[in-house]
Parts: sequence; structure tokens; C-alpha cells
Amino acid sequence: MKIIIETKNNKTRLNKFIDWLIYMACYAIVLIAVSLIFRKTIYIDPEYGYLWGFLAAVIIYVLNKTIKPVLVWLTLPITGLTLGIFYFFINVFILNITEFILQPHFAIHGIFMSFIVAICISIMNTLMETLVIEPLIRKGKNR
Repeated sequence: MKIIIETKNNKTRLNKFIDWLIYMACYAIVLIAVSLIFRKTIYIDPEYGYLWGFLAAVIIYVLNKTIKPVLVWLTLPITGLTLGIFYFFINVFILNITEFILQPHFAIHGIFMSFIVAICISIMNTLMETLVIEPLIRKGKNR
């Protein structure tokens, strides 16, 4: 399986499956780590080895690829007025949708904790892009 794919406009990206796998693992790690740190406010059912954390990561990934671009476009004026701070509220909304879907097995109590989890996921996305994905793409280009 090829890890690196070049697109038409001379842009290089990762294979979609590898990209999905990296994001799923990191989302699940962040969600489980935050639920272990803040036990009373974030709950992920530990049944089946935190399978619910991985399922929440899958739902967050799917919502980020489908609903989030529309929400970003619709809230662009508010995000511009708040100098980008409102962007975190879009992530909080995505987390609340995930909580609604997995209600008994995944729960975040309070908007403040949703905001903290959204910030952790945003930080993880940035770190993953710079520390994992970009080096993989550069390594694939050099071959």
C-alpha cells in the first residue's frame, strides 16, 4: 500500500486510510487521557477496553469531515469578529453531537469541560500535522 499520494496540482498528501488511522488513534488517545484525568466530568465507558472512546473518535472524525466545513462557512462572520475564538465553539458543538449519539457510554458534564476537550483536540491536530504527517510526506517525496 502506498503511503504517499500526489494530487493533480502537485500537492502531496497521505493515503486516506493511513490518514484516517493516524487521526483515529490520536483522537482516541486524547479522549481517553482526558477522561482519565478528569474522571468526574468526562466519562467514557471502560467496557471492552475503551472501545467507546475509539467509537467516539470515529464519530468526531466523520463529523469533522462532513458537518464542520459547513459550520465553519456559516459562522465565518462570527469567527472573524471574535478573531478566531468562536472556532473552538464549533469543536464543542461537534463534541456535544458525539455525546448525544453515544449518550450512556460517553458523557461530558459541563460546557467548560467540552471546551477543554475541544482545545486538547485542536492542539493534538496541530501537533500531529507538524510532527507526524508533514515528516511522512517529506520522507515519501524524497524516495
